[in-house]
Amino acid sequence: MKFEAVIGLEVHVQLNTSTKIFCSCSTDYSGAEPNTHVCEICSGQPGVLPVLNKEVLGRAVKTGLAFNCQISRRTKFDRKNYFYPDLPKGYQVSQFDMPICVNGHIIIPIIAEDKSIGEKKIGITRIHMEEDAGKNVHGGAGQSFVDLNRAGVPLLEIVSEPDMRSAQEAKDYLEKLKLVLKYVDVSDCNMEDGSLRCDANVSIRPVGETKLGTKTEIKNMNSFRGVQKAIEYEIVRQIEIVTRGEKIVQETRLFDDAKGITLSMRKKEEAFDYRYFPEPDLPPYDVSEDMINDISSKLPEMPDAKFKKYTEIFGLSEYDARLISSSLSMTVFFEKCAGMYNNYKLISNWLMGDITKKMNESLGCDISKIKIKPEHLAEMLNLIDAGTISGKIAKTVIDEMFDTGETPGQIISRLGLIQVSDESFILKVITETLAENQKSIDDYIAGKTAAKGFLVGQIMKRTKGKANPKLVNEMLEAELKKINKL
Repeated sequence: MKFEAVIGLEVHVQLNTSTKIFCSCSTDYSGAEPNTHVCEICSGQPGVLPVLNKEVLGRAVKTGLAFNCQISRRTKFDRKNYFYPDLPKGYQVSQFDMPICVNGHIIIPIIAEDKSIGEKKIGITRIHMEEDAGKNVHGGAGQSFVDLNRAGVPLLEIVSEPDMRSAQEAKDYLEKLKLVLKYVDVSDCNMEDGSLRCDANVSIRPVGETKLGTKTEIKNMNSFRGVQKAIEYEIVRQIEIVTRGEKIVQETRLFDDAKGITLSMRKKEEAFDYRYFPEPDLPPYDVSEDMINDISSKLPEMPDAKFKKYTEIFGLSEYDARLISSSLSMTVFFEKCAGMYNNYKLISNWLMGDITKKMNESLGCDISKIKIKPEHLAEMLNLIDAGTISGKIAKTVIDEMFDTGETPGQIISRLGLIQVSDESFILKVITETLAENQKSIDDYIAGKTAAKGFLVGQIMKRTKGKANPKLVNEMLEAELKKINKL
């Protein structure tokens, strides 16, 4: 019997507001002493009244629009009741039956067996606002402490439909989710720092079956690769259990990254009853058409629209367009350069080739942080077109720009890299080269075309790469034909 996986993801996104969701405490607590970014509201003191941070509502609406959601015209907060040491009030202020965003979707790329790239729509059930809890700190001698600096930091929970069928699709979904969130600038999406946290719900069922199987929830995944590995393991584990004639137990499991396995955390025979009820200290909020239209008008062009523009208008290959549109900073660099130089494919070649190689050598730094600017690349490409420098010299220029931030003109002048197009000089070098390479001449006459490439290489070596390669090829061809007629 063949099985298929059914996967849904719950992603918590920490918003990049400067203050918390219901008070004015700073969200910039990184490196701060425990419990120093705390007030009466976020520490859950009795008698205080929370006030919604309007920036949180705005970012929630922006996120919903970016993910093709319907924005609720009326939304409210609820108390999600459970007891845990890092939850100072004994409940979390979240949203239950009236979330801010519903019925959205993401399009992810799908690679077919023939290596062609297709698309798949992954539904988004809801996006809702909520406050974060604090953090438990476990010390020695059986002691534990609570740090409330993080309590009250604004979160969005993004809940997908169970539309994913493989661990790879789940990873692709998360990467696209992160990309869109970065595009609209609502979060830094740093998974290592907890700005992006993901829980996965995984079940299996026979292929062709429509009824959902018993699911397990996986927690403690701190990277996209970790999510993929955890889901892959869980799918295999569940198939083995069912194949043995046993039943899957609904439970919460933790992922052990070092061992690459999931471990049982707690059994969950039924869904936990959080006993939600409306938050009495916060009124329902009405989201106006004007607010939605204003936020919508300020949204940047989304990755899918960028991809379409790059393929249909700029004429890039799907591969190049997908790579460039998968990084917001890369799209900014590319489009600025494209405004100054109109051979878009050539811009893409240098971006994806030599410039990306230099960035990878520098531990994958972001293109927005490098010393090469879009106007530098455009200037260099114009110099190649004008015959001032060759493509080979341009590689040296790229290296120098990356290290120094100088313009191509400054580098060429400083290093004396101007391409030589003096025909008398090039002819002299060709003559000298031919005089020293009779075997290559004989090979060429015998029909071995590779011999010409060798001779071109020798000529370029003699000129330290400065000779105009087009002229070298044309003039060498003419001299070889003369020799062949003798």
